[in-house]
Amino acid sequence: MSKFPLYLIGFMASGKSKLGKKLAKKLAVDFIDLDQIIEEEEGMPINAIFNEKGEEGFRLIEKLALHTTKDKKAVVALGGGTVCYFDNMKFVKKNGTSIYLNVSKEKLFGRLRRNKNSRPLVRDLSDEKLKQFIDYKLKEREKFYLKADFDLSEEQQSVNSILKLIDWGSPTST
Repeated sequence: MSKFPLYLIGFMASGKSKLGKKLAKKLAVDFIDLDQIIEEEEGMPINAIFNEKGEEGFRLIEKLALHTTKDKKAVVALGGGTVCYFDNMKFVKKNGTSIYLNVSKEKLFGRLRRNKNSRPLVRDLSDEKLKQFIDYKLKEREKFYLKADFDLSEEQQSVNSILKLIDWGSPTST
């Protein structure tokens, strides 16, 4: 049976924040963007945290922020790498319902190419390097993403599709 919080997971630029806001509004619950929580707590943007503390420092901060969502009746958009570090995926599975927004490499490339400057891991990459990064990171991360309770393809990614899953679907084990 599905339970709160609803965790949206997937690669950067997969639409977690955009869809999450709509879903939270429809469910009349809070929307939490984990990156936004981190920025507020740290008093600086994600890019600055990466620059100052490195990825390892950021991932530790991210884990602590994730744990604050445990008992929230909310839709939570996680960062693209959140579930790939520490025991974060195990935490998500134990404490809520996870939904993987599964987006094609081509669509991810287009979205990331347009918004590179706001993404510390890709901001300095050429188009070719960005494609390679997406391919490499997606292969690395997908084993975590596929552990989600629900795996939504691009065609299924709508508030109504998610509501049908939550109300009538049963989580799948992977």
